[in-house]
Amino acid sequence: MPTDDNQQALDEETLAFLLRISYNYYGGGDEYHVNLNLLHKTILESLKKDDTSFTGDGYVSLSIIYLTFSFFNWLIPSFIAFTGPRAAILVGALINIFFMLTFLYPMTWLLYTASALVGFGAAIIWTGQGALLARCSNPDNISRNSGIFWALLQCNMFFGNLCVYFAFQNKTHIDEHTRLMVVIVLSAVAFLSVIVLLGLRRVPDNSEMGDMDTEIPRSAWSSAWYALQSSGKLFMTRDMMLLTLPFAYTGFVLSFFSGIYGPSVGFTQKIHETPKEYVGIIGICIGIGEVTAGTVFGILGSKTVRFGRDPIVIIAYVIHLVTFLLIYLNLPDNAPFKETEDVSYINPPKLWLALLCAVLLGLGDGSFCTQIYSMLAGVFVKQSAAAFAIFKFAQSVAAAIAFYYAYHLGLGIQLGILAIFATLGTITFCFVELKYKQLAKSEKTEESEK
Repeated sequence: MPTDDNQQALDEETLAFLLRISYNYYGGGDEYHVNLNLLHKTILESLKKDDTSFTGDGYVSLSIIYLTFSFFNWLIPSFIAFTGPRAAILVGALINIFFMLTFLYPMTWLLYTASALVGFGAAIIWTGQGALLARCSNPDNISRNSGIFWALLQCNMFFGNLCVYFAFQNKTHIDEHTRLMVVIVLSAVAFLSVIVLLGLRRVPDNSEMGDMDTEIPRSAWSSAWYALQSSGKLFMTRDMMLLTLPFAYTGFVLSFFSGIYGPSVGFTQKIHETPKEYVGIIGICIGIGEVTAGTVFGILGSKTVRFGRDPIVIIAYVIHLVTFLLIYLNLPDNAPFKETEDVSYINPPKLWLALLCAVLLGLGDGSFCTQIYSMLAGVFVKQSAAAFAIFKFAQSVAAAIAFYYAYHLGLGIQLGILAIFATLGTITFCFVELKYKQLAKSEKTEESEK
């Protein structure tokens, strides 16, 4: 653990990292880019109307992304053992740019191939940034750093979605010119983010601090093999098995707010004369909720850490349950599939309520994720790469499943699945958190008695 003498340097390094890494997520939120997640189904449906030879589906593409993402998460700690987290993040960012550029030349086989490849890139980015966040933090400031990181990460949802809002304004069909403009703008910003990431400095690995049960091998190949073994052993522990439920829940809700909810509003014809232009606004509202959660826990991190992470997760759980109920009452059951004139219990559906639910989705998700990041980077700091890889594995498997069933299940059943996993995930997270709070309390008692 860093001493008081080098705390200032550590905080400066942390801030530099948080500022730089946030630029990489040019499209927003989780996994790869929430802006493109939100647009995936909407853009591809319009594209198929213009080009009958193109048969690619947005939900299938997203499902492929998260399936490959889940598989590669087991190999990425070994990859990072070779390259280090800085180089790994850069490689992942370049792969993401390639994926977005494939929208300039729409071909079904290219879309699905690039989707599989971007799963690998996403695994690199998220495991790498998780390891860097752990290296830049200690148990006293991890809640603050996780909150600041999350707030900066989600700020970019405003800019990309504002672009989408003005591009889609007054459009019932997303024409080729509009599609190309959106993809080119996002790709250009992504390329600038790669240039910014080149400024990342090397951060010492704090997993080497303190006593370790097993000595980490020094050669590249043995380090890679050790990283793979470490991930498997950590995954089989009771605490990590319990945490897979909240991990999975973040994947289910991620797929919902990033790739299903926005298009569902855009497909609901009676919510507005031109509902598609509000797909971007939905993303902005989600971003408002995410940034609010990250900012609050960043500013109040030193205060909330005294009470633990479980009260925050419980509040997020209640927020999400209320949100799911409001969405169920406001949007028709077939909204995720195609344009519909149907209505739900609220007739006509309310646009302001759809936007409010977007804010609440982001607020609850940001609260969940900041506390998960805080736990992984604080409790599992000596195995940070493996812990974040397992988190992303469970999250991405759940997201892949959600994007698959989104193609077959109505909105009501999807919301029911979210409610069930929110309940199970909250219970298991609080159980693990209480265990580590008791351990920390006993350790402090033992130190005071010495």
